[in-house]
Amino acid sequence: MPSDLADPDAVLLDMDGTLVDTEGLWWQAVASVAAGLGRPLDPDDAPHVLGRTSDDVAAHLLRDASVADRLTDAFADRVAANVTIMPGARELLAELAAASIPTALVSASQRRVIDLVLPRLGHPFDLVIADEDTARSKPYPDPYLEAARRLGAAPSRCVAIEDSPTGVAAATAAGCRVLLAVPSGLPSLAHVRASLAGEGA
Repeated sequence: MPSDLADPDAVLLDMDGTLVDTEGLWWQAVASVAAGLGRPLDPDDAPHVLGRTSDDVAAHLLRDASVADRLTDAFADRVAANVTIMPGARELLAELAAASIPTALVSASQRRVIDLVLPRLGHPFDLVIADEDTARSKPYPDPYLEAARRLGAAPSRCVAIEDSPTGVAAATAAGCRVLLAVPSGLPSLAHVRASLAGEGA
């Protein structure tokens, strides 16, 4: 019964495409930089762009460290100008805060991009893990393992909310329970609790 479901140790939330609708802005930023390199993007590039870090995308486009900086600059400009909060994001964050469940933002974006988004979410995250906080980013499990470690939580008792195959792979490899955010909205706290109980926890 829902009233008997235990709370997770923590809820670990992706940012881009999950809490805020920025994946289109990221694609635009990458496309603008790629065009300047004489390498237009096409649909086949999507797995190498969406959910990936600026370093990953720079390596995909051209092995040049300055390209990663240009990608982050172009993305930050777009995020600063326009960020849309995903449906259900504020509601879920409010439920988590009311229940005193620890939360971490676990993102493949650079911290300077995250810092543009945080004030718009209006939620006191206990922890923020940015791209530069771990040696390897998504799809490796490192960001989720680091978030759980810093929160003193068991990964198996954490619920990660993700929207991309890259993020799902990272959270799954870390041993977290994973819920998908969909364009129509984020899951409710009841859904989060139910997902944790789903495998006999």
